[in-house]
Amino acid sequence: MNQAEIYHIGTPGQKWTEKENVQWFEQQDIKRSYQDEVVEKIMALKADFIVEQYGALSLDENRYPLFVIKTKNWDENKKTVLVTGGVHGYETSGVQGALRFVKTRANQYSEHFNIIVAPCISPWGYETINRWNAKAIDPNRSFYQNSPAEESAAIMKYVAELNSDIFVHIDLHETTDTDNSTFRPALSARDAIEQKEWSIPDGFYLVANSVNPAAGFQKAIIEAVEKITHIAPADADGKLIGVPFEQFGVINYAARDLGLCMGLTDAKYMTTTEVYPDSPKSDDETCNLAQLASITGGLDFILKKL
Repeated sequence: MNQAEIYHIGTPGQKWTEKENVQWFEQQDIKRSYQDEVVEKIMALKADFIVEQYGALSLDENRYPLFVIKTKNWDENKKTVLVTGGVHGYETSGVQGALRFVKTRANQYSEHFNIIVAPCISPWGYETINRWNAKAIDPNRSFYQNSPAEESAAIMKYVAELNSDIFVHIDLHETTDTDNSTFRPALSARDAIEQKEWSIPDGFYLVANSVNPAAGFQKAIIEAVEKITHIAPADADGKLIGVPFEQFGVINYAARDLGLCMGLTDAKYMTTTEVYPDSPKSDDETCNLAQLASITGGLDFILKKL
């Protein structure tokens, strides 16, 4: 019996329609507060940073405003760094790691870089601990023109209107046990396509852009994170999530072709982090620190190149 046949929404072998999308949405519930856990932390940074609202989710514009945080001493002669988190709302350390970077380290790097941080691109997903948005769309497969995901469209529009070339883009993610237990069965049912399960990597890894993998940049991040937590080993087939290793702790994806947030810009240096919060060797704080080390490790590498 395949995943689509056992999923509780939809008809096996048939793609979901709006009826099934709504049915799925109605089964979701609020598990935590975006206002308390994210917005309050953003507002607490206003004394030292520029906080800009770039939109709001149409589901509830008052409840789900969208924010970026920018360093104050903006200079067109400096390289611009973009950090994104919470593209998948259920990936907690992406959100909290981005906020930790702003609070503790961003101003130190602002001497050399213009820095923009979008800590929680999918606030409804954050509250309901979901990979998808409220319309059962994966924002991290929706970074393309006329995107069906308003979360993706909003940050794309904001970045385009900056009129500033993004030199570095670090997108903070997690790979969790629920990828296999919850989201891949739902994806199989929604699209009526059997989705193969893979072994969830026990440890941190990176997804680089196959068009421009920037191998030295990826290696520097792995070395920085390795001081905080363990790096995922290859599975029995020598792969991670079904993809061959590019180097230790790194696999490559076609970022632009897959509609990934990592492919949002033409940044020279880009990567997607993947923390494993369900590891018995890890905890929430370690995951946040690993995300922080990803950013600082990457920026330290680039500073040596400038």
